[in-house]
Amino acid sequence: MASQTRSRVPVVLLVEDDPGDVLMITEALERASTPPDLHVAGDGQAALEFLRREGPHTGAPRPDLILLDLNMPRLDGREALTAIKAEERLRAIPVVVFTTSDAESDVLASYHRHASAFVTKPLDLDKLEAVVEQINHFYTGVSTVLPHDPRHA
Repeated sequence: MASQTRSRVPVVLLVEDDPGDVLMITEALERASTPPDLHVAGDGQAALEFLRREGPHTGAPRPDLILLDLNMPRLDGREALTAIKAEERLRAIPVVVFTTSDAESDVLASYHRHASAFVTKPLDLDKLEAVVEQINHFYTGVSTVLPHDPRHA
């Protein structure tokens, strides 16, 4: 059972460059039935630094879920997803592409890069909050998170 494996607060890494989206998603997660320990990276490069525990992120926790936008500066979500799934230590972390795009090419490219799910951000605030709660509930409340493994910590 998933509940038996939860002895800690789930960790979510939000990779998003739009401050308004960060605020809305953060507020939705704070109101969730199981609020996660949320960390935010403003682009794919910052996300990889967090995941690799580089620079100021040496003590960063391993996320149980990554919410990843596609269109960002420096290193976009497509490139970040490819890099995450290429690293053995990171590839088992579920990555939900959470973007405004609904283009078939983005959906296909995300799944070909091994995204766990592709979700188009609703434009309506209430719907966005509901979708964020559903994603959070499934990945940090229903599904079983990866057990702690020192080799992948």
